[in-house]
Amino acid sequence: MSGAALPSITGRVYDIKRFAVHDGPGIRTVVFLKGCPLRCAWCHNPEGMSAVPELSFTMQKCVGCGDCVRACPNGVHALPEVGVHTIDRTRCTLCGACVEACIPGALRIYGREVTVEELLEEVLADRPFYEQSGGGVTLSGGEPLSQPAFAAAFLHACKTAGLHTALDTSGAVPWSAFAAVLPDTDLVLYDVKHIDREAHRTWTGLDNVRILDNLQRLGRAGIPVEVRIPCLPGVNDGLVLERIAAFLREIPSLTEVRLLPYHDFARSKYTAIGLPDTMPQVEKPGPEAMAVLRAVMVRHGLRVAE
Repeated sequence: MSGAALPSITGRVYDIKRFAVHDGPGIRTVVFLKGCPLRCAWCHNPEGMSAVPELSFTMQKCVGCGDCVRACPNGVHALPEVGVHTIDRTRCTLCGACVEACIPGALRIYGREVTVEELLEEVLADRPFYEQSGGGVTLSGGEPLSQPAFAAAFLHACKTAGLHTALDTSGAVPWSAFAAVLPDTDLVLYDVKHIDREAHRTWTGLDNVRILDNLQRLGRAGIPVEVRIPCLPGVNDGLVLERIAAFLREIPSLTEVRLLPYHDFARSKYTAIGLPDTMPQVEKPGPEAMAVLRAVMVRHGLRVAE
């Protein structure tokens, strides 16, 4: 990058998704920062919850070649029998030797340190797609505001480069984190998971007092907000959704509501990083069920995203 020097601060990224079309207007590049204060039972990105790097192993991609066993200096991997691959994560130092040796790509490390300049160079590679579609960059997670200084510096760099910026957040952070990024944020994508304080704590590990307060403050500040609601049958539908809709009706800067039908496609991710699978065993809402939920929002005068 030419021009003024960018901050030397580093952040921890675990993924970058290009050509995204549901994370803000136009074609976007979504940057996922690691670390989140919530532990949502249905989290679709469990690799983003911990703030530290993690080794992931996908058994379906393993061919049993043993290259990782030979490459690892700490005896993390073992192939005791055909079709069995064990990992002793307590011995892993995340050196990456096994990842480099794994040709099929069964191993990867989630979490790498990047500077603002390095990350900006990556997203600017997609500038032609942003310009053609009215897109830009979306900062997501995990919870991107769990790395507030880096998030603020990166979004500022994006705005300085003339990019449209969006922030995808759970809202479970101090308002000071929002204050640091809002001058360089064009749109906030805001998760609302439940309206009841204790039910929210049960399903996510924290209550929703700060989350709802921050959403109201964004509304009063006039920041464009798209609210996203993960829809789980028996968890936040029915009267719960009615209460959510009534609350959202009082957010003056709300642009639209996006209803996200629950699915359990992320189950394999939990196994891959050695976490217990917490995803609820509930029915995935089909088109008819989603139409009912949409009708609730419309009845309250809210615009629902297609």
